[in-house]
Amino acid sequence: MGTIVCQTCNNTIDYFEDEKVTILYGQCNCSSCEQTEDLD
Repeated sequence: MGTIVCQTCNNTIDYFEDEKVTILYGQCNCSSCEQTEDLD
């Protein structure tokens, strides 16, 4: 099983099927992440 985690706030975004345990980093759409994105 794999997990997709937000690289900004470390919240779990989603899970996906995989042969081994995997963590991928993405970005969610929570208000704190959207504010951080505007600063870049």
